[in-house]
Amino acid sequence: MANIMDIISSFAIPAFIFIVLVYGHLKGVNVYESFVEGAKEGFTTAVKVLPYMVAMFVAIGIFRASGSMGILVSFISPVTELLGVPAQILPLVIMRPISGIASTGILAEIFKVYGPDSFIGRVASTVMGSTETIFYTLSIYFGAVGIKKIRYTLWAALLAEIVGLIASVVVCTIVFGR
Repeated sequence: MANIMDIISSFAIPAFIFIVLVYGHLKGVNVYESFVEGAKEGFTTAVKVLPYMVAMFVAIGIFRASGSMGILVSFISPVTELLGVPAQILPLVIMRPISGIASTGILAEIFKVYGPDSFIGRVASTVMGSTETIFYTLSIYFGAVGIKKIRYTLWAALLAEIVGLIASVVVCTIVFGR
């Protein structure tokens, strides 16, 4: 099963890019011009979101430096261990909805300590791929277009985050075993 997953992983992204290029060509889209236009829009968006990014990074730095992360992990780990979620990935689970960069740093730390091929490393990798930086995305993109009332977006995103976490543990347990 792991060999099949390795083969699929190796070809998934190049195949997706190839399919998008071929589909665009078949639809008569000038793919290169569309790419350049998208890159221009991306640069403008990056400039607009910069102040929100700085504010988010400062808040994350305060959260980690204050020791609040350790307190939160020790508080919720008894419950999550009952659900099969390894306590070692809880800092990643907590940080992932807040910041992609910080969660990538935590993932690198998990790889260094437990190894990427350990069950903990595989669950952590799957969590990174199946969850999103909710608060970062809400603050950056909703802020960039001036949306003040997010309505049910946060709750729906948090529910999807929990489902992604549980699915990661279940899939890794089935595919790789514990």
